[in-house]
Amino acid sequence: MRLLIGIILGALITVGAAYVYDSAHAPPTATAATQRPLVNWDVVASKWNGLAARARTEWTRIAG
Repeated sequence: MRLLIGIILGALITVGAAYVYDSAHAPPTATAATQRPLVNWDVVASKWNGLAARARTEWTRIAG
């Protein structure tokens, strides 16, 4: 059980650290190509929304 909690906590800390780093080092304009963020957060949000929608659909199918 501690291993599972450690893995989940490690993943959350990694994603949180990448978000904080990208937020702190964001370029002043959107066209600055010299400093690109580590993570494309728009793509992450899109994939997360797709995953959440699929999970809701599957849960409705299983529970219904």
